[in-house]
Amino acid sequence: MTKLKLGPIMAEKPVKAALELPASLHRDLTAYAEVLGRQTGQPVRDPVHLIVPMLERFIATDRGFAKARRAKPTGDAGS
Repeated sequence: MTKLKLGPIMAEKPVKAALELPASLHRDLTAYAEVLGRQTGQPVRDPVHLIVPMLERFIATDRGFAKARRAKPTGDAGS
């Protein structure tokens, strides 16, 4: 079985956000949710709920972002 980058989705207090997704991306999210549900035994009722964990995972594993974040900004008054 293929190991997905996401694990079970934790239920947290929702924050409302509005965005438009291309239909192809929504289809991919739906397919991903189905595979994730089979792997974890926890069905994902709304594939849109995958967006936040996917973004969190992307940011957490982006080495360039981590390096830039650790770098001290120059001329930042107040830090």
